Amino acid sequence: MNPVVEKDTSVAGIRPNTKLRCVSPTYYAGGGGINVSRALKKLGTKSLCIYLAGGSTGNHLRQLVSNEGIAQRVISVEGRTRDNLSVTDTVTNLQYRFGVPGPHVKKKEWEQVLKLLEEHLQKGDYLVASGKLPPGVPANFYVMVSKLTDKIEAKLVLDTSGKALLPSMEANIFMMKPNLGELGALCGVNSISAIELESLAKKLLEENTCEILVVSLGTKGALLATKEVMAHILAPTVHQKSTIGAGDSMVAGMVLSLMKGKSLNEMVKYGVACGTAATIHPGTQLCSKEDADGLYEWINSYTVKKTKKSHELI
Repeated sequence: MNPVVEKDTSVAGIRPNTKLRCVSPTYYAGGGGINVSRALKKLGTKSLCIYLAGGSTGNHLRQLVSNEGIAQRVISVEGRTRDNLSVTDTVTNLQYRFGVPGPHVKKKEWEQVLKLLEEHLQKGDYLVASGKLPPGVPANFYVMVSKLTDKIEAKLVLDTSGKALLPSMEANIFMMKPNLGELGALCGVNSISAIELESLAKKLLEENTCEILVVSLGTKGALLATKEVMAHILAPTVHQKSTIGAGDSMVAGMVLSLMKGKSLNEMVKYGVACGTAATIHPGTQLCSKEDADGLYEWINSYTVKKTKKSHELI
């Protein structure tokens, strides 16, 4: 709903009040849902990418998506698609990310999204709704989307934040992937300790219609939570070059695993592998299948699985 053209560059030292000589930038199609489609493509799977686009930046975005060979359906908007900037300081190896709001989306424009979804969704499909909502789109938009997935018997995978986060909990969600901060917002707490994590995840599942909850924990992996299972999936330690799109790569890996009929435990392991794989590369290159498969093998050897009845080392 709020896509972006990501511009990535680097500079030798960031200092205030001076002209900084950056290298030639690289451009990537971005935004949660588009990144999920891009990651699925890298993992060898097709998807249909539906998004809003407007202005010259929107035209650039369409071309970037097309260049990656991804099927797309675009809803034109009057506003200009946003562009973000990420700059890596090669002296400190720190990355600075500058994000801007998206364009104001009119009612007739976001209603076209719902119409297009109804036309394309089929029974058994996975619909990934990812990213913040742009100005003008109602905070309960993803609840409207869930009514469509319920009607068509598709499965809603939700990964959102900002104004849509709390209202979206009225939706019928198949799988949700909040990070720690988002889980805290959903549970009404400012911070979450390791001791509180599982109880808060359990509480969220009891109070909302969500079948599978996967809490991303960054370098510490992820927590898989259902009404029957609690499992902490460890993440391997890697040399990170960029964290942009790591969460989207994680979602892509999990959806792909579900499509292949993998277990929930295997699903989250591969999701963590894909998310970690994305951090190995600079900019918004996302995960590669080779890296993800290798990291999955590591995770599969060392993950500790916890259920209500037992503790076992896999």
